[in-house]
Amino acid sequence: MKWQFEDVTYQTKTSKRGGLFCKKETSSNEDDSRLILKGVSGSVLPGELLAILGPSGSGKTTLINALGARLKGVTKGTITYNGKKLSKSVKRNLGFVPQHDLFYSHLTVLETLVFSALLRLPNSLSKQEKIAHACAVMSELDLNHCKDTIMGGPLLRGVSGGERKRVSIGQELLTNPSLLLVDEPTSGLDSTTARRIVVTLCDLAKSGRTVVMTIHQPSSKLFYMFQKILLLSDGTTLYFGKGEHVMNYFYSIGYAPSVAMNPTDFLLDLASGIYGGNLEDEAEATKQVLISAFESNLASQVKMEVRSSKVEFHNTSEDEVFGQYCTTWWQQFTILIRRGFKERKYEQFSILIICKVLAASTISGLVWWHAGANQMKDLVGLLFYYTQFGAYLPMIISIFIFPSDHEMLMKEKSCYMYRLSSYVMANSVIELPVVLSMPTIFVTITYWMVGLKPNPLSFFQTLAIVLLYALVSQGIGLAIGAIVVNNQKLATTVGSFSSIISTHPCGHINNNNNATCSARDYDVIKHVGIDHRVFSVFALVAMVVVYRVIAYFALVIVVKHS
Repeated sequence: MKWQFEDVTYQTKTSKRGGLFCKKETSSNEDDSRLILKGVSGSVLPGELLAILGPSGSGKTTLINALGARLKGVTKGTITYNGKKLSKSVKRNLGFVPQHDLFYSHLTVLETLVFSALLRLPNSLSKQEKIAHACAVMSELDLNHCKDTIMGGPLLRGVSGGERKRVSIGQELLTNPSLLLVDEPTSGLDSTTARRIVVTLCDLAKSGRTVVMTIHQPSSKLFYMFQKILLLSDGTTLYFGKGEHVMNYFYSIGYAPSVAMNPTDFLLDLASGIYGGNLEDEAEATKQVLISAFESNLASQVKMEVRSSKVEFHNTSEDEVFGQYCTTWWQQFTILIRRGFKERKYEQFSILIICKVLAASTISGLVWWHAGANQMKDLVGLLFYYTQFGAYLPMIISIFIFPSDHEMLMKEKSCYMYRLSSYVMANSVIELPVVLSMPTIFVTITYWMVGLKPNPLSFFQTLAIVLLYALVSQGIGLAIGAIVVNNQKLATTVGSFSSIISTHPCGHINNNNNATCSARDYDVIKHVGIDHRVFSVFALVAMVVVYRVIAYFALVIVVKHS
C-alpha cells in the first residue's frame, strides 16, 4: 500500500494546569503556540523502508504519530494510503510500534502473542488457527528460544531488550499489516541487537510491506540499509530521497565532512546547524541555508512524486465490511479474564497478604474472645471492624487497577482489541477471588472465636453482608481509580478520604442505654433509615452496580480525551 503525505503541518498550544479539580487551560494566544511540523512531504512504496532522521526535538516522533493518526488536535496537510484517507479498514492494515514497549510482565512471550491474536484476529479464524498464526509470527521473528520466558518489567527479570522489541513488532504483525510504523526501535539497544532489529524491519519491507521508522543515531552499518531517508530539522525537511544519494546531495550543495565519519553523525550535525566548526550563534543561519537548498533542489521533485503516484481507491463499502471489533463482547470478556488471572495470580494471593489476613483475624478473635452473641454493646466494635476489613482491602486493591493499567488500555483501545465495557467487567471479575476470599477467611475465623450465634444460617447471613460490602468497596475503588486514572497519588488520597467518610454512619460512636439490644434498635440505624433488612440489602446491591457504571463512564471520558 502506497503511503503519501503532503505539506503536513502540526501546531501545539501551551497549556496551564489549574487547581486540583480544574481543567487544563489552553492558551488561545498564537504567540504561545509552537509549530512542530512545517509542511513535510514524502511518499513510501510497498517494499520500501523509510528512515526518519533528525536530532532530538526535530519532529520525528510527531511526524510518525501524525502518519498513524495518533495526534490529538488538528493536523493540516494531506495523508493518504493508496489515495484514501485513514479509515477503519485502512487502520486495520496499519501497525504501530511505539518507542516504549508495554507488556504485562508476568505473561510469557507465547502468551503475550497468543492473547493478542485471540483479541485482534477475526472470528473467521478458529481459536487454533489464531494460536498457530501467533506461533508463525514468533518463528518469523526468531523468538522460539524464549517463548516460555516472561516479559518482565522494571523489578522483574524477563526477556532481553531486543527480544522485547521483536515481541512488540510481532504483536503488530499478527494482523499482517500492509503499513508498519516503528518509533525508535533501536533506542537503548547495543549495536548488535540494534542491527538485528533493523535487519528484521528490512526483511519485512522486502516481503511487500511499507515500513516507516524513526531512528536517532544509527551506526554506519545501519545507515546503508535505509532505502529512503527523510532528514528533519526543527520540523522542516532538509532531505527526502534515496538513502544511497543523500551524501552526494549534500556534497553537491557544498557540504562535505572534513574527516572520515559516520554519515549519520554528519547528517545530524547538519540538522543541528553544525558545520565546519561554526559557532553556536551561526547554527540557525546554516539551517536556513540547508532549508533553502532543499526548496530549490528537491522540494518540487518530492511533491511531483507524491502527486503523480496517487492511486484512486474505489471500494467505498470497505468500511462496512470491517466491523470495529474482530470479536464478540463475550469473547473479549472471557479472554481478558483469562489473561488477567494469568498476570495477577502472582500478586493476588501473596504470602504477605495471607499472613496479614490470618494475623488480623486471630488478633480480632482473641480481643473479642467469647464476647457472646447478645452483648451488642461489646460487639459493636467488632461489627464495625467487619465492615472496615470488608471495605479496606477490596478498595485498596481495585483503586490502582485502572491507573496502573492506563497506558496498556490506551494502547490496546487504539487497536480496537476490545470494548471498554468488556474491559471494565473483566477487571471487576479478575479481582473477585481476593476480594471475596480475604473477608471470608476473616469472618470464618472470628465468628466462631467470638461466639456469635452458633447456627449456619446466622453465619452465612453475616458472611453474605460482609461480602456484599466488599463488592461495594471494590466498586468504589474502581470508580475512584477511573476518575483520577492519571494520578495514583490522588487516587490514594481520595480513597483514604472516602474510607474515613464511610465510617461516620457506622454507629460505633453511639451508645444506647440498654446493655442488650437488636442492631435495628440502635438510634443511628433508625435515623439513617436502614432498619429494614430488605431495604439495606437492596441499597448495597444498587451500589455494587452504580459504582461500576460510574467507573465505566469515567473511563469513556478518559479514553475520549486521551
